[in-house]
This record gives sequence, structure tokens and C-alpha cells, in this order.
Amino acid sequence: PLPANAVVPAPLAAVHEPGSSVASKGAQTNFGDESEVLESHQDSIVLTSKMLSELGSDQEVISKLGEAFSEPCTLARSFPQADALWAVDCPVDAADVRAAYSFIFENTSTEVHDELQRLTVDAINTMNAEPCDEHDIQMSAVLIMLLNPKITEYVNGDSTPVFPELCSAIMNQPSSQRTSLMQYFATSDAAPNTRGSLPYTAVTGVRTIPDEQLLGSDSEQASFERYVDIFQSYVTQEMVKAAQRVARPAAAGGEPTTQKVSLHGLSSCSLLAVVQCMALVNSYNNTHKMVSYTAFYNDAVNEHIDIKDDVPRFRMPDGVSFCGYPFLLSPTTKSEIIRIESVILMRTELQDSFFRAMFSGVTCPYLVLEVRRDNLVRDTLYQLDLKFSQDLRKQLKVRFVGEEGVDEGGVQKEFFQLIVRDVFSSKYGIFRASENSHFYWFRPLVAPGKDALEEIRLTGQLIGLAVYNAVILDIHLPPAMYKKLLGVPVTRDDLREVDPELHHGLMQLLNLTPDELEFLERTFEVEYEDLGELHTHELIPGGAQTLLTTDNRNLFIDKYVDFVFNSSCEQQFAEFKGGFDRICGSSYVRYMRPQELELLVCGCSDLDFAALERSTIYDGGYTKSTVVIQYFWQVVSEFTDELKRKLLFFATSSDRVPIGGLSKLHFVIAKNGGDSDRLPTSHTCFNVLLLPEYSTLDKLRERLLTAIHNSEGFGMI
Repeated sequence: PLPANAVVPAPLAAVHEPGSSVASKGAQTNFGDESEVLESHQDSIVLTSKMLSELGSDQEVISKLGEAFSEPCTLARSFPQADALWAVDCPVDAADVRAAYSFIFENTSTEVHDELQRLTVDAINTMNAEPCDEHDIQMSAVLIMLLNPKITEYVNGDSTPVFPELCSAIMNQPSSQRTSLMQYFATSDAAPNTRGSLPYTAVTGVRTIPDEQLLGSDSEQASFERYVDIFQSYVTQEMVKAAQRVARPAAAGGEPTTQKVSLHGLSSCSLLAVVQCMALVNSYNNTHKMVSYTAFYNDAVNEHIDIKDDVPRFRMPDGVSFCGYPFLLSPTTKSEIIRIESVILMRTELQDSFFRAMFSGVTCPYLVLEVRRDNLVRDTLYQLDLKFSQDLRKQLKVRFVGEEGVDEGGVQKEFFQLIVRDVFSSKYGIFRASENSHFYWFRPLVAPGKDALEEIRLTGQLIGLAVYNAVILDIHLPPAMYKKLLGVPVTRDDLREVDPELHHGLMQLLNLTPDELEFLERTFEVEYEDLGELHTHELIPGGAQTLLTTDNRNLFIDKYVDFVFNSSCEQQFAEFKGGFDRICGSSYVRYMRPQELELLVCGCSDLDFAALERSTIYDGGYTKSTVVIQYFWQVVSEFTDELKRKLLFFATSSDRVPIGGLSKLHFVIAKNGGDSDRLPTSHTCFNVLLLPEYSTLDKLRERLLTAIHNSEGFGMI
């Protein structure tokens, strides 16, 4: 082992600090030939794959491993990066580490494998028990141990897993060294100088690069994702084991039924330490965009999580819950968490209503809206304004004046469909869409009137109520709206969705020459129309006198984007968010990503009717092999997407697809008598299609099309 006062060569001990740059491969350096660099530091090197392969026996391998693993700081000086440029980013040669482990597991005996496990466990225990002053060196040791393909399988003498203890060792390091380890994850298998441009402008700090372009280079992504997969594999294996431990015994001729598990119940395998370490990796990824956020979704967690146990624990001050680590959870799981939250609150309000009724008279246990079809917006706005906050947490019931339908879910779905169509129409003039965009954004208003602000607040409340009552909306809001609702900064690229022509024009400014910009004679001003009058807004103080040049065009673009998304609609958005937060401000929605919130509000766009056919339930004597059922799916397969959406609306009162796809829709086809001329009908509250047993394919097609083209309104069947 190295003596305590050994000097570590600079290229080997270097830690890449945040923001530092790396010279390109062809740049002039004073490091000389790579092989000379490695040879000159040979005395400091404890272990390399080449050394292992040249040893003559397993005992020599064990002896060499014992020397390397004697202390974490000693292990850290093994497998040094020979390329001085690469060493700046990561001092460990990850490829050489993998080669060493490959040699050990393929060419040595189980005695060597067992000794490697013992040495690794001892090194991790040492890191946790005896803090080392050389934290920067220890991160190299952690990286070397993480590269062991069996690290997630190792256990202590008492059979407890050792991987959580390695994660604890990581979390116990100073923040700067944890950051260094994250940088090693991104660069240990990546070529030097592969980072892209900074995603922020130096002048304003506004993001200039969209999320999808912020991902690291291909090699950085692959490198970072390898380490994410290490943590994911451990979480997966422990979740599967836990689910199997609590599985119900198999019934005669059947298979065991796996049960749900909670993070609180997994304390025996110390999964919490691993999840906390993953949170650190996820936090780094959120800032540096190394891989897609979906790489952190864990299928085993989403399949086996006991949401009914986790949600209440999440609300406890010291509760341990998967809900506290939303990066692991898919949009489908998060939507289920929000649904359970809503159900709990609805039950609480229902119980409170009965309790209050005992002392203060009759109290309605539901949030009831009675509306006229020809006056939806004003009726709804008036009634919501009269409600207290606790009333909004009750289950929603809608009744259309003059109609007999009882709302068990279907009436409210049509109510949302109709009122959303109204508030976004030109009739109210509070939203507008570009001719080349199907997304709506706030119309710039100099001084929004009281009625306009009330209608905007109503729109926010409607979206919040839809989320709270698990109703999917046919609503066309741009990604920027969901970002702003969750406090995520908007980017230049978000403008493309709102106004493609304006975005294109602004981006063209970056390609113009100084002479061309001078010819434009453009100043830092924006013109917009409000109620037929043209108004001017200065993007910066003195903007009317500030000419656009090559030096300030990035500032101009950033300020223009800020005007569209912030300055021009400050009052409108405040009202909109206030309405939304009145319903969802304290819910799990705030832990979602903008993309996930959009799915929650609008559903997904995949009209996979094959998946719907596979998951459909049959009742009243029908089966999937019944002739009329086969006719039905044959006719539906010939439908256009528009007709498929009309069929969904007819059967469920919504043409939207739930998160997770149509396989998640509880859809039932029930027999409604023999062959007749009656039209198909539906119980939209329960997603039940009542289908007579038509005798021919053509008759079914004609009757079904007639029904779905005339599907507005409710009556009693």
C-alpha cells in the first residue's frame, strides 16, 4: 500500500469542478505521451487489469486485491486514467475497472470471488465507520466499487445487503464530493469535451435551449444511464423480493397473488438509503439534463407500490413513503395517488357534512352544480363563487336543468366537455390561438376587465375540479402553461407551440448580419392589439430608443419571450393559477412534472383500440367470441380517429384517453336484448355500452353510427 505521505500525481487526483472546461483532443498540452504519463506514476498505482492478468495464481490475485482494498483511499488510487485529458473529468479508468472485474469473474475461482466480496464489504464499512480526510479520493473508490457487476448482490455476515451501506457512504460525503461523483457518472465512459453549450444566456439567465436539446452528448448519456441502471436494478430486485414475501398462497391450480408493498415496510433491506441516493442522482440530472427523466421511473415500484398505505404515510410529519420520491413514479401511479387523495378528502367532507347536519341543519354532502346548457359559463361561475373552500373538496354532482339524468360520473364528464369548449371560444375572447397553432394562450390585455378575470379564474377552477374529480379534458393548452403552473421556467422553444411564426421570426434574427439588422431599424418594442386598438410595450426601460444589434439580439429575444409568457398576461395568469390552486394547490399535483400534469389534465393521445378490445369486459351473455361482438370490433376497426373519439364520447361521455392508454379504461359491453331496430345506448357513468344482438354486420354499422352521431343529452333508461 501507498505510504500515508504519498504524493498523488495531479492528473490522477484531479476532480472536474462544475463549469470547468476540457480541452479538445487535438489541443496543445504539456502532458506528453499518455503511456509516459502512466509509466511515470507507476509507483503510485496499486492495481490495474493488466497487473491482475499477469499474476500467476489465485492466491496472488487475492493478495493484490487485499493490497488494493486495504483502505478506501488506497483503492481510489487504483485503475488511474492514463489519458490526462480524460483524467480531468474522471481520474478512474472505468473501462479498465470493468476489464479487471471481468477477468476476476471469468478466470478465477469462487475463493477469489468470495474474497472480493469480503474486501468490498470491509471497505464500505470502513468508509462509514472511519471518515477519511481525502474525500475527493474516496469518490474514486466509490466509483470503482459501483462498477462491480455483483455489487447489488453482496451481503454482510448477517445477510443484510451491503449496497444500501455504500449508498449511505455516498450520502455522508460533503456536498462538493457528491457532486464530483455525479460528474464521474457522466464522464467515466464518455469522451472528453463532449459537453454542449451552456443552456442559459449570460445576460439574462433565461433558458435558450429546450429540454429535448439539453440532454448530454450520446456518450455522456450512455455513461450516466449505466450508473442510474445500477441503482434501478437494486430497487427492482428488492421490490420484487418484497412482493414475493407477502404473496398470498396459490389457489388450487392457480398462481400466487403478489401483494403491494410500501417503502415503510421495506426497512429491513434499507431501501430508503438507496432511494435517497437516487434522489441525489435525479437532482443532478434535473440540472444537467444528462438523461431523460423517464429513465428514473421504476417499473417494479410502480407495479408493487402500496399506494393506499403510502399516501397517508406521506402526509405524516416523519412518514416514509415512495410518494416522497416522485421521480420513481410513472404518470399513471401519480394520477392514482391524486385520485386516492381526492377520495380521502371527499369522504372526510362527506362525514363532516353529516356531522354538521346534526347541529346546524341540513347540509348538502356534495358539490352540486345546476346549470343550463345555454348559459353554462355564467351559471357555473355564479355558483362556484358562492361556495366555501371546503365545499369544493366535496364530490362533484352536475344536473342539467330540464333533464332527468342522474350524475354518477357521466353527466359531469359531458359538463366539463361542454364548458371547456365554451370558455375557449371566441365568444369570450380571453384566449386566442395562432392560425398555425392549435394551442391557446392568453390574449394580451392592457387592463383586463372584472368579467374577463372572473372567467379566467373560472377556467383555472374548472381544470382543478376536473383533476380533483378524475375527469380528462379536451383542452389545448401549451406546455408553457403547465410549466408556469408548477413554477418551471419557460424556454424560447415553448414559444414555438404558442406562435410558430413569431418563434421562427425571432430565431431568424440570430442569422442576420449587422447590416441586415441595421436595415430593419428595429427597437426594443412590441406592438399588440387589444379591442381593435394598437398598443406598444417597451421590452426594457428606454426600449423605444434602443436599436436591435448583433450585440443585444439575444437579450431582445429573451425579453420578447418574457413578454409573451409573463408581462403581457401577468394578471390573467395570476387569476388562472389562483383558480387552479384553490382546488389543487395542496395536492400531489405539485410533485408532478409539466409533461405529467399535461397527461393528467388531457390524457394521452394514443387511440389504441386493439388494447381496448383486449381489456373490454362483456356482460349479459356476451363473450368475446359472440358473433355480434366480432361484428362490433370489425366495424370499429374501420372507423377513422374522429369516429373512434365519437364512440368513446358516446360510451363514456369523454373522448379523451386516460393516462396509461385505453387498456386502463374500464369498458363494458352488455347485451341489451335480441335483434331489433333499437339504437345502442350507454350508461356513461359506468362506461357501459348497451348493445342489442343485431343479426347482420351492416345493421350493426348503421345503428351504431346513428347513435354516436346523435349523442348529446341525458335521459332515464
